[in-house]
Amino acid sequence: MVYTYRTQGTCARTIDIELEDGIIKEIRFGGGCAGNTQGIAKLVEGMKAEEVIGKLEGIRCGFKSTSCPDQLAKALRIVLEK
Repeated sequence: MVYTYRTQGTCARTIDIELEDGIIKEIRFGGGCAGNTQGIAKLVEGMKAEEVIGKLEGIRCGFKSTSCPDQLAKALRIVLEK
């Protein structure tokens, strides 16, 4: 199943997440810095969502209190709670 998360405080507007048994199958960012978001998506493909949360949660972008990786961690946490 694909879940869509609306980001807050980042250039990316949405994150589409496809999970299967807690494993990330695919991530697609809507907007943001294309090279960075595509890179993040490829790096986390096949990883356990919990592991990705642990690695990305709390990353900041410049003076912002969040970042695209941090928003992905937040989105994964919400999806896992469902």
